[in-house]
Amino acid sequence: MILYEYPCNERVRSLLRVEHLFDRLFFFAKGADVHHHQISVATLFDLLDICDRTDLRGSVLQDLERQRVALSALRQHPGVDPDTLDAMLAQIQGASSELGAQGRIGQELRDNEWLASLRGRIAVPGGSSQVDMPSYFSWQLKPPEQRSVDLKRWITPFMPLYNGLALILRLLRDSGDVVDVVARQGAYQEMLGGKVFQLLRVWVDAALNIFPEMSANKYVIWVRFAAQDRELKPQPVTSDVPFKLARCNI
Repeated sequence: MILYEYPCNERVRSLLRVEHLFDRLFFFAKGADVHHHQISVATLFDLLDICDRTDLRGSVLQDLERQRVALSALRQHPGVDPDTLDAMLAQIQGASSELGAQGRIGQELRDNEWLASLRGRIAVPGGSSQVDMPSYFSWQLKPPEQRSVDLKRWITPFMPLYNGLALILRLLRDSGDVVDVVARQGAYQEMLGGKVFQLLRVWVDAALNIFPEMSANKYVIWVRFAAQDRELKPQPVTSDVPFKLARCNI
């Protein structure tokens, strides 16, 4: 089964975008090939750009506090395991304290003159080539182990942000019950009656070679499936499609 996710508001959309960048960063940073490390460096600068444009740190801290308050209110509810609840609250407190103790995210990278120069060059198409940035080319010639040590040092300041963000998204994803539904003639609608969700998750059989196009508001959830033709243009699916759906909200 292939999982597709759809954010129902811009706050969750932003978190998913940043999570995507962290996933890419961690994947390529683990590699040994110099091209992997080139992508890692460029992705680090993408994260730095996002942190410069938005108060991502403040947003994550607010979400963590919101979840702490909401979970604390469950303590008196019957059926709630106090040990599990305390463990989750401890995780939230730990992530919040770690992120809150930080100053401006990535400031170490901004203070590094070489990285600051490289950041400007990478923003120019082809600007990080040997011709324009020989010192970057020299760094790429270092042993993979040495480059990995540098990457780890540059990634470390972003880890409190990642830990907080990952915890928020895990709580959100775990909040949804997965149900089996069918999109009649490729389309599925569900009236909500004013109930608001933050994230939709759709699982579809990989063998069908189709993908969902989703939208949602406080009135309706809409999922329509499409397939790509030979030119990769989406074409509506007209047959019934069984799939799994989770509606997430915390």
